[in-house]
Amino acid sequence: MRKKSELQVFREYLQKNGLRYTKERENIIKEIFATHDHFDVDTLYLTIRRKGIHISKASIYRLLPLLIDAGLIQDVFFEDGHMHYEHIYGHEHHCHLRCIECRKIEEFTAPRLNDIDRELEERFGFKILDHKLEVKGLCPECREKIRKMT
Repeated sequence: MRKKSELQVFREYLQKNGLRYTKERENIIKEIFATHDHFDVDTLYLTIRRKGIHISKASIYRLLPLLIDAGLIQDVFFEDGHMHYEHIYGHEHHCHLRCIECRKIEEFTAPRLNDIDRELEERFGFKILDHKLEVKGLCPECREKIRKMT
């Protein structure tokens, strides 16, 4: 069976929730899924505007919670006073290593985290639906630079 497109998933989400599908929303979603990096509202806004497409920043801010609720994107980390996001629909669940010096981000999977999810379910009676793990530290390049400075 063929996977539904992001736009199909979002249209179904909107219909289920009695919300309107607009060309502006479509343009924003297309750009989000054309981006394969983490993004923030300002970067997304400027990218779309550079393509000559008229949108408002407020439209992006209003759309993001809907895309999160629809399971298409997730908020990833808060940095420089604003949230960064990534699209997750159709991608394997992963976590993030972030260098606090150069801000490099490495994505990784850790199958043992599923074991921890199961353990937590048993221990606390929770039904784990999702988890986010962000590990902050220094990447090898930054560690080496710091080592050379000392």
